[in-house]
Amino acid sequence: MAYNPSSCSCFHHSFCLLFIIFSFPYFFLTKAQAAGHCRTSCGTIPISYPFGIDDGCGSPYYRHILVCSDSGFLELRTPSGRYQVRSISYSDPHMIVTDPFMWSCQDGHHFRATRPFSLDTSTHLTLSSQNDYLFFNCSEERVIVQPKPIFCERFPDRCDSTCDSASYLCRHLPGCATALGGSSCCSYLPKATESLRLMLKYCASYASIYWRTGVNAPDDQVPEYGIRVDFDIPVTTDCLQCQDMKKGGGSCGFDTQSQSFLCLCNQRSNVTTYCNDHSSTTSHSKAGVIAGTVTGVSAAGAIGIGAGLWYWKKVRATAPVTCGVQSNENRLF
Repeated sequence: MAYNPSSCSCFHHSFCLLFIIFSFPYFFLTKAQAAGHCRTSCGTIPISYPFGIDDGCGSPYYRHILVCSDSGFLELRTPSGRYQVRSISYSDPHMIVTDPFMWSCQDGHHFRATRPFSLDTSTHLTLSSQNDYLFFNCSEERVIVQPKPIFCERFPDRCDSTCDSASYLCRHLPGCATALGGSSCCSYLPKATESLRLMLKYCASYASIYWRTGVNAPDDQVPEYGIRVDFDIPVTTDCLQCQDMKKGGGSCGFDTQSQSFLCLCNQRSNVTTYCNDHSSTTSHSKAGVIAGTVTGVSAAGAIGIGAGLWYWKKVRATAPVTCGVQSNENRLF
């Protein structure tokens, strides 16, 4: 039977579809590389050095720490989960994090299951000393619950093991002074995640309260629910030169493979010093902030194109047999 090319238009459509499937990641990522840059905000929260929500932006010390969710909320990733970030201050380096598992005024004396908040000790993040922790309905057989003596204000190290049942915050719960009803409350500062875990083993729930600077700063301190997490801002000569507006005003970043410093410039090129220093332009001229994460996939896209061509040559010889037939042998999906 004579071969009729017009009767096998489906074959050409199949090849085109295969070509698009295999080559799409390559072209998409090439475009992303060319347009790659550091986002400067997530929702209403500004993102600046040392943080980055795009890989390769900011300091490598905080790589993969912050995530901008699909719904536009900034989240902090820790060993105990992901928590929404309410705000970030770069002048007084800290962020405020909310934990939905902690006790809230709406809970009242109906305590729900909770889990201890923790930070990765290998990062440059620390729990602020401005946090106070309240524990509710603790077992007095397992936890030392009693009012702290007055001398504890001068010598707090001598009162570490006591959960203060007469604390100011227990008597003046922010926003809901009478929410606990007849339940007990005491204030205790855990020295580590393990001590917090032990407290929760013998207490019904807990809450973290931080002290926010009020209108009449710095003496005006207002208690609010949340967790204050302090962070360091690594200062390097390379980063200062990169950010210098007289030298191009770039953004501090790093190579995603070697984690060595890169100055990310608006001209879609990365340099090892500052944007106006064209003599130090690296080979990352197009691979913006996502260079390390897309290289392997781009290569896969190139391999996919080759695989598509091989498949086209193989199927072309038998095209008249399979054309127009949806069988398990020529099914695309």
